[in-house]
Amino acid sequence: MSKRIAVVFDSAGTLLHMYRVAKEASTGNILENIESTAIVAQKNGCGLVVLNAESDTILRSRRDMPLFDFIRESGVSIGISCSKGKFTQEIAYEIIRGTSSRMGDVHDVMEAVTARCPNVFYLAAGLIVDSQARSVPYILSTGGHVFSTTLQTVQTLHSMKVDTYIASGDSLFALIQLAKFINIPQERVFAFSNTLMKEEIVLELKRKYEKVIMVGDGINDILAFRAADIGIMTTQQGDKRPEELRKAADVIIDNIIKVVDVVKAL
Repeated sequence: MSKRIAVVFDSAGTLLHMYRVAKEASTGNILENIESTAIVAQKNGCGLVVLNAESDTILRSRRDMPLFDFIRESGVSIGISCSKGKFTQEIAYEIIRGTSSRMGDVHDVMEAVTARCPNVFYLAAGLIVDSQARSVPYILSTGGHVFSTTLQTVQTLHSMKVDTYIASGDSLFALIQLAKFINIPQERVFAFSNTLMKEEIVLELKRKYEKVIMVGDGINDILAFRAADIGIMTTQQGDKRPEELRKAADVIIDNIIKVVDVVKAL
């Protein structure tokens, strides 16, 4: 017999209020509140690559160490959070190896995030890889805090016998920490989930549940919105969202706690 309802959450911008920083390779400038998924969506052959490593491991590396050497020597895996056009891990590795990106660039963006958010709950690093230009135009870091109503939202859903999941492009290190805090079992956490993977996760869950709700705030949630019985777009992060994403959502909310109202209406 099918279970009744499952809710799938994106993480950054949905469960977490994020602060995002990028270092532009061409100028060395530090850019604030950059929307990395929107940049990737603008050009074929671009991918958002996440370093699957603890922040302490990254920050202990030598600043002059090439990024590719760090990945290879530290045994750090990479994940593709989102991409446009043909883009694979092999392509990402090949391009990173041929660029001049250094761990100092990664340190710079992570330190910029922690300076702005000294009590940061979540801290991660990544990069945008352009396979057509064969370059790494941006080094990225994100950090932030759990929204004040996130824990209450998940606890209330659990009290209603609703199963909760996380499907996110973030690294497993970051997501396990978040899932533990809000009491979502690790086996229900899907890391490095790109647009197609989120859609597949929703479709698979629809075979087990009567209703599946997808909650997200980024363009990489758009297919999951369309696949879900109800797609909920959150605007709590405060960033401008693409009109295409708004049209794909069935419900738009300004606070994560309002997911509970949508579930109650079912």
